[in-house]
Amino acid sequence: MRHLVSIRATVLTMAGLVVGSFALDASADAVTDWNMKATDVIAEAKLGTPPAIRVIAIVQTAVHDAVSGIPAQTPQAQASMEAAVAAANRAVLVKLVPSQQQGIEAAYNASLARIDDGAAKSAGIATGERAAAAVLAARVDDGAAAPEAYRPSVVAGAYVPTSIPAVPQWPQRKPWSMTSAAQFRPVAPPALSSDAWARDYNEVKALGSKTSTRRSAEQTDIARFWDYSLPPIYYGVVRSIALMPGRDVASNARLYAATAQAMDDALIGVFDAKYHYGFWRPATAIRNGDNDGNDATERDAAWTPLIDAPMHPEYPSAHGSLAAAVGAVVKAEVGSGTMPVLTTTSPSAKGAARTWTTVEDFTREVGNARIYGGIHYRTSTDVGAAMGKQVGELTVAKFQALAQ
Repeated sequence: MRHLVSIRATVLTMAGLVVGSFALDASADAVTDWNMKATDVIAEAKLGTPPAIRVIAIVQTAVHDAVSGIPAQTPQAQASMEAAVAAANRAVLVKLVPSQQQGIEAAYNASLARIDDGAAKSAGIATGERAAAAVLAARVDDGAAAPEAYRPSVVAGAYVPTSIPAVPQWPQRKPWSMTSAAQFRPVAPPALSSDAWARDYNEVKALGSKTSTRRSAEQTDIARFWDYSLPPIYYGVVRSIALMPGRDVASNARLYAATAQAMDDALIGVFDAKYHYGFWRPATAIRNGDNDGNDATERDAAWTPLIDAPMHPEYPSAHGSLAAAVGAVVKAEVGSGTMPVLTTTSPSAKGAARTWTTVEDFTREVGNARIYGGIHYRTSTDVGAAMGKQVGELTVAKFQALAQ
């Protein structure tokens, strides 16, 4: 665990993530090493979370396909695979994150410099570039660039906030494993007249307020830790598995690709539900607690959350879904073996690390964090986690079928 934390410490600063020459970590395999570079590149590009998750899914799929195309038994397989991993990453990242080309090229050249020149290296580069081109072509029309047509709900002449919600086109995207964005669409959030709504309302009102006296110092730390949502925070958990003894480039290519596709599909499903139901955030609900028809929800006219709410509808929780998707893949990867300590770090917590001994503890903390932060209700985090688990298990089944 200490070693994994030290790996991340080399690329994290108090302010966030550093992308430069992307010095190689000799202890990591090529897939893991390049995943660290790719997620840092994406974070430095300041993409929103859904677009960032999409980019890394394309990257890791290209890497998986490239590695799968190289026979592992050949004498030069290691050199071919390392070159293929570097070439696949470079080709996808330069195409999708062109603002970071200088750093990408520097990392690519440094990777290739570690591989002996020869036929294996050349073949690996060609394999990686072909895999990247194929995946990019397959995803070019996946709906991410679909015209945005979000219509704010408003009475003519009345003011509404003018920031447009994030990625309203995401429900139109082509999933990786799901049959449609709505495959795991949940039932509606609790009725405002229900006891469940009153319970959810009063819990987040008490724990999630910026001035809460009920939230502990540790709960505040957890909320701020999970204020960050870009790929690096989730892939720290994945590396807890990738760095286990006995793993190789091929097994980690599968692990990262399955995780990346599960996370991307989880967000496609979550945003389908978010824009289908359009449920209000706690800050809106609590300032209008006298208008929901429930006597158990008392209004607080000045209530504000501990952390700023993302610009999209509340239900269900995207963080909860992402964590559970990652957890499902991680759990399947370990199988009947011993789960290692799971750990990751967070730029929004000044690079601090947190650890968990079970997948369930990890996913539960992520859900709780969003309540402590004042931006989600209990039902939303539970439903998001259930969706993410379904998506993760579906993705695992797909990759298991591919391996047969």
